[in-house]
Amino acid sequence: MGALTPILYQAAIPVFADVDPKTYNVTADSIEAVLSPRTRAILVTHLFGNPAKMDEIVQLARSRRIPVIEDCAQAYGAEYHGKKVGTLGDIGCFSLQQGKHITTGEGGLVVTDNADYARRMFLFINKAWGYGDPQPDHYFLALNYRMNELTGAVALAQLEKLAEFVQRRRQVAEQLNAGLEGLRGLETPHVEAGAVHTYWKYCLRVDPAAWKGGLDELARRLRDRQIFCAPRYIQKPAFECEIFQQQRTFGNSRFPFTLARPEAVDYRREQFPGTYAALASVLVLPLNERYTSEHVQYVVASIRAAVGQLQGTAP
Repeated sequence: MGALTPILYQAAIPVFADVDPKTYNVTADSIEAVLSPRTRAILVTHLFGNPAKMDEIVQLARSRRIPVIEDCAQAYGAEYHGKKVGTLGDIGCFSLQQGKHITTGEGGLVVTDNADYARRMFLFINKAWGYGDPQPDHYFLALNYRMNELTGAVALAQLEKLAEFVQRRRQVAEQLNAGLEGLRGLETPHVEAGAVHTYWKYCLRVDPAAWKGGLDELARRLRDRQIFCAPRYIQKPAFECEIFQQQRTFGNSRFPFTLARPEAVDYRREQFPGTYAALASVLVLPLNERYTSEHVQYVVASIRAAVGQLQGTAP
């Protein structure tokens, strides 16, 4: 939802595309299917730190002259064909909320190599007042988005640690992958060729029909072993939330939904097969750079034991 409500605040309508159920990322084909002459930008989230297939998405966007915004909140340090996420599109957005790879407690960062975009974003930090301009004014409707200097100093110190944190998270994930390889009913994270996953979380793809109780029963048994996990991640797609279903925005106005094309607010389940398949099978486990080999061994052993019991191959 953090990537969606800002769109509504700009009097624009988020139009949803579908995802690849293996990577949980939006696809170029599903984006193309919902583009219209009114499309103003393509927003791509690199979910869990796993980069989307940006070559296809950027090629599509360039052919239509549509800018690409990368939501890299969960993907610090991730790469696609040798380039860092956040530099593949026109704008890259990063989160500094307390649960991310690096943090200042709250806030975020935004990057671009486009001077016009940079100027516009800079104005948003202080009510669109043009400090330093010959005749400064409040040029457009904007809030205060400035970061205080103490938070900025913390962010700079965190950036110096990022490469080490990312490397360690990848090592932990590789150990988990190796330990869980070949376990029937489970798939370890799928990473596209040329992509570097940086594992904000560690996601398993679970066959819901592999054993009685499916995803929920596996999650329950892991929690019994003190391994926190979240089956189905967010439980339901964002467009099933009241803000979209009831169009609850500014008072009772329903604005900007009152301006929407009918097909832009078509949220029927059959429009999003990949999304529902992804949520039905994903089990999200925590992962961080402080995991030791003992932690990894315990997680692997617990998952193997739980799956073995559910499949009737272990006591």
